[in-house]
Formats: sequence, structure tokens, C-alpha cells
Amino acid sequence: MSFLFGFAEPSSVPTSSTVAHSANWFLEYAWLVPLLPALSFVGILFFGKRMRYRGAELGIAAVSLSFLLAVCAGFAWIQHRDNFVLPDAASGAPATPGESYVAVQNSTQWLQSGGVEFGAGVLVDGLSVMMLLVVTIVSLLVHVYSTDYVGDDKRYTHFFAFLSLFTAAMLFFVLSDNILQMIVGWELVGVCSFVLIGHWWEEKPNSDAALKAFLTNRVGDVGLIIGTITLFFAAGGGHTFDTIKINEAIVQGEVGHTALVVASLCLMAAVMSKSGQFILHTWLPDAMAGPTPVSALIHAATMVVAGVFMIARLYPVFFEGMQIGGSSINLMATIGAVTLVFGGLLAFVQDDIKKVLAYSTVSQLGYMVMALGVGAWTAAVFHLFTHAFFKANLFLGSGSVAHAVHSFDMKKDMGGMRKFMPKTYITFIIGSLALAGLFPLAGFWSKDEILVGTGGWGLFGGTGGNGAYTFHLLMGVFGAALTAAYMTRCVYLTFHGEFRGGHAHGGHAHGGHAHGGHEHGGHAHGGHAHGDPHESGPRILVPLYILSGLAVVAGFANLPAGFQLVGDSWTERFGHYVEPYKSSYFPAIDHATPSWSLAVVASVVALAGAGAAIYYYFVKVDRLADQTQQSLTELPDGLSKSNALAGAGHRVLVNKYYLDHLYEGVIVAFTKGPLARAAYWVNQKVIDRTVDKAGETAVLVGRHVYDVVDQSVIDGFVDGSGRVSDATGEELRQINSGKVQNYAAILFAMAAVLAGTFLIIFAL
Repeated sequence: MSFLFGFAEPSSVPTSSTVAHSANWFLEYAWLVPLLPALSFVGILFFGKRMRYRGAELGIAAVSLSFLLAVCAGFAWIQHRDNFVLPDAASGAPATPGESYVAVQNSTQWLQSGGVEFGAGVLVDGLSVMMLLVVTIVSLLVHVYSTDYVGDDKRYTHFFAFLSLFTAAMLFFVLSDNILQMIVGWELVGVCSFVLIGHWWEEKPNSDAALKAFLTNRVGDVGLIIGTITLFFAAGGGHTFDTIKINEAIVQGEVGHTALVVASLCLMAAVMSKSGQFILHTWLPDAMAGPTPVSALIHAATMVVAGVFMIARLYPVFFEGMQIGGSSINLMATIGAVTLVFGGLLAFVQDDIKKVLAYSTVSQLGYMVMALGVGAWTAAVFHLFTHAFFKANLFLGSGSVAHAVHSFDMKKDMGGMRKFMPKTYITFIIGSLALAGLFPLAGFWSKDEILVGTGGWGLFGGTGGNGAYTFHLLMGVFGAALTAAYMTRCVYLTFHGEFRGGHAHGGHAHGGHAHGGHEHGGHAHGGHAHGDPHESGPRILVPLYILSGLAVVAGFANLPAGFQLVGDSWTERFGHYVEPYKSSYFPAIDHATPSWSLAVVASVVALAGAGAAIYYYFVKVDRLADQTQQSLTELPDGLSKSNALAGAGHRVLVNKYYLDHLYEGVIVAFTKGPLARAAYWVNQKVIDRTVDKAGETAVLVGRHVYDVVDQSVIDGFVDGSGRVSDATGEELRQINSGKVQNYAAILFAMAAVLAGTFLIIFAL
């Protein structure tokens, strides 16, 4: 182990107290982790169709090696974090091991322009190592799952090629050591998502969804570019993209507050689009048009968490720009709080199981952004970590059910699936409980840390934090109840009640498609129809088992301080290794102390939400179904039908707060309609008329110049000169007769005139 995880001597450390350029092999060569899937992308494109398994084996092998390297990097980082000793800057004496947080940065000059050097390199610290582990393990399981799920797809090789590139792009992004390099990874992730969401581009809804995702993200990217430019000129003495230098300059107070406000607001716009924050979240549910493995990868470990990662990486920008410390409200925390509640409410009115999970992701991303907004950095990143496992589990579980019934409609084509798919059912229940934040699953620990981190709870112990964000605490607790309630509804409609998909369609899904696209290649696998649901095969179930196991144990990675069942050395391990605590490029944030009373209250509220849904569906709906001998999914005379206010609220949710209508029916329609017609009128009546008049005037002027100047003046002068020359020539021709005596006479005459001239001159 000492050979593999050996450490550099303190003398190899540069002047910065935060960065080391030398470390163990796995940290120095972490760039191999994204390189391998990038190479597999090229290999699959060129050779995949000639390989035995059509390129899937190359993608799986590359991601497997990346995962092993990421695991080794994780162990290496643990030892590096605990054992790396830096000399004290003042005295030169060695610091205490584990007290100095030393990131590993290796960079080289990429290009030089205008005297400014632009580098390219990798930054390896606890945050990036954690992301390497999450992305590679989820991507590996998605690759394995996909070999069965899209096995009949006609673009199978193409799918695996871009799945590898998608993984490589996200890994490249999280290892970037400067903002310019992060933008490259950011945009590459967006391009890959565009390709994969529109994988079945023959269906217009799929291509529309891909375009919507791409264009919505471009709106936020305007803010990303402006924010990056602002930081480039404002931080690190100006003219630098290096994240370490930018963060250090902000922490040391070298950047003006106005510049930080501008940069944080602009970057927040990019986060809103990429990470699905209200009101730029509308693309994310539509992205369900892509294959289910893509949905799992996007929502669990790649694209949508890119915005959260960027905030965590550039946290001083936001912490100082939005004045998070010592406050009770700021824009980031409020956007996150609104997103988590409004996204959760939308999940209640979805019939498509994948869209329920999509709005759930919107809500959980709201939790992460809210946590970062209240200063609970570790809680936000820890929730990103745990959420990746149970959300990937739920998405792949939904695909397992859809694989059996060839539809994603819970109300029309599911119900009673627990009898046909008991293994999928168990894994889905585990993921749902973890998502609801119930003890002792992973979501409980990370969500509780977020609520504690708001600093808005001071009852029976548990105080501190970076402010008193009481409003955000209430929104977080309410969001926990919503999560438990809509997941109970989802479980009931999918797995309980009577099976509602007993009508066969000749081995095809509705119209040969599921979810508006060629899900499962548009055909029923093995000739199964709706009346013959079946459990999925091992290549689908094994990833579900692994993710379910991680959803159970991942929360124990960061047990709260003072947890009585384990020693202190086993608590807060995640925060110890991931948070850059006491680092020169990280702000001095305060950590809230755990509150068991808040954990109990939040759990009771979540159970109340689940209990309300259980009473509605498992008691009232089931009782009415038994009485009427009908298969019901809701009460026919429910509150939304009997109460006008509830009905209005239901319509607002069904229409998704009318945001799509605002964007497509108002803004896009206005742009394509009146604005386009006005622009056309201006073009035809103003610009073209001006150009035409200028042309007509030029013709008239040209004709006048031709008739008057050219013909009358210039041609007249030339013709007159010709006539004079001709007359002169005629006269000279008479003299130039060719007779010598005439020439002699002229010569003597001229000589006489010349002699007379000289005589007159001399006489004078």
C-alpha cells in the first residue's frame, strides 16, 4: 500500500498552503478516469458495429476501469487528507497531520493570448474525488442495465458511444481546475444530453424535448459567460480563470462586493437552467422522452448536478456575493426553497411514472441549492451523494416496470405490479423510503443535515449555522411531507390495486411506442403483451440490487457528531474528507450542531404526508373500488372536483403553473408571430425600400452622369481634341511634303528668327 499510496515530501509543496503538485500516483493521474470513457467513445464509433456485442463491451470495460481508478483515488485521498503534512507558513515547523487541507493540482499551459496564459489541468480534492466515485459507479450500472433495456434498438452502438462520451464529459467537468475548462465540460455535457434525449429523433416529441433542453440551457449559459468574464477580470489580480486563485482572492477580501454580486447572480442563472431550478426547470421533465437509462444518468449523477457542483466549487463567489453568513434570506436559498416545494407539488398530478421522478429530481435539487444558500455546504454535497443512488434506483426501477408493460402510464397500464415483479417492487420501495427521508435510509441523514443547517431550529438543542433561515426550514419540512406523499401515490398506482394493462396490442405498446418514443425499440420484448407482465432479467435487476444497497448504507458515511451508537472517529467522515475546511480557497463557514428533536419532527411530518396518501389511496380508493367492482386510481368526487378553489389549484398544477404556456404560447408564439411579422415588415418596407431607393437614386445619378458629364463634357472634349489634332495634322502634312528644299527653307527661316532673337537680347 505504501507503494501505491505513497506521499510526497513537504519540500515538494509549492508556496501555496492549499495546493500540492505532487502526491500519490492515483491522485496525480486522476485525468485517466475521464480519458478512458472518452477513448471508448472513439473506439465504439469506429469499431463498435464490428464487435461481438456491438460496442457495449468496450464502453463497459472503459467505465469499469474508470470506476476502479476512482475507488483507488478515493482511498488515496483518504490517506492524503489524513497524513499529508505541510510546513507552517510562519515558523516552518510541520503542521499537525490532518489539519491542513491540501488539494492536488496539476496544470499545463494550454494557450497564450495577449500576454495572458490559459492553462488546462486537473484539480483533485475531496469534492472531485467524491464526484468521480458517484459518476463512475452510476454510469457503470447504467451501462450494464442498458445492454438489456435497449438491446433491440437499431442505434444500439450509437447509444453506447454517446453514453461513454456523456460520462467522460461529466468526469472532465468535475476535475477541471479552471472555469474556462469547466465551461468546456459544461457544454459538452449539454451536447451529449441533447443527443441522448433525442435518441429516437424520428418522433417529433423526442426531438422537441431535446431542442427544449438544449435551448433552455443556452438561456442560462448567457449568465455563465458573463459571470466567468466578471471573475476573470475581478479576481486573482485580474486575468485568471484558475478556480483556486479566484477563490483565494475572494476569501482574502481582494475582490469588490459589486463584482461578486454580479458574478453570483449571473452564475445563478446558469445553475437555474442546468440544475432545473424554478422557473427554468421546464426542460427537465420533458427530457424523459429519452431512454430510461439516460434519464437515470442525467438525473442521478451527471447533467442536472453540474450546477450544484459549480456552486460548491466556486462557493466563495456565492457565499460573499449573496452574503449568506449571518443572514436570514438570500436569492439562492429562496430559489432552492421555492423549487423544492413547487416541484414536489407538480409530482402529484403526473400519470407518467418517469415524470413523477423527474419532478422529484427538481424538488431534490431545490434541497441542494437551498442548503448551499443557507451555508450548509457539506449537507448539500452529501445530499447530492446519497440522492444519486436512490434516484438512479428509482429511475431504473421505473424502466424495469415499463420494460414489462411497454408503457409509463401508471393509471392506464400499471397497477398490481408487485405480484408480477416482486424483486423490482422491493428495490423501488427501498428507493422511495430513502427519497422520503425515513430512518435509517440514506435520504434521512442527508435531508436532516440540510434542515439543521438552516439554523432556524433552536428547540431542545441543535443551534448554530450561518444564519436564521426559518422560512427555508419550514419549506424544507413541508417538502419532506410532499415527497413522502407523492411517492406513496406513485407506489400505489404502480404496484398496488388491480392490474390495469390487460389489453393486448399484438406485442406492441400503444401505437408501437412507449412514452412518445421508441422505448424498448418500440416493440414488446419476447412477444409479451400488456396482459403478460413479467419480472426483468438479471442485467436489469442486479443494478437495482446494488443501488438499493447503496441507498441503505450511503447515509452512514456522515453520521452526525454525538451519535451514540458509534465512536467519534466514525462520525462526520464525509464532511471531514470532502469539505475544504480551513482551506485558503474556502470561506470560513459555521457548522450547525445536530438536533434530534428536529430529526424527529421532520420524520413525523414525512410520515404524516405518507399517512395521508395511504389513507386516501389504500383505504378510501380501495374501499370504493371494492364496493363498485371497478379499478379506480382516484376518487371520482374528490376534493378537486367538489371544491372550486381546490379545482383551480389542480388546474394550475396540471398546466405546470402555465410556464410552458408562457414560454411557448406567449414568448415563442409572439416571437414567431407578431414579432416575426413586424421584423419582416421592417425588412420589406424599411430596409429593402431604403436599399431599393438607394439603388434607384444611384441609377438616376449614373444616367445623368452618362448623359451630361460623360456624353456632353468628356466625350465633347475628347472629340474636340481629336478634331484639333486632325486639323493640325492636315496643316503639318502640307509642310511635311518629303522635299529636302522645303525642309532647308524652314530650317534657315528658323535659324534667322533665332539669330534675330539673340541680337535683340544682346542689344538690350
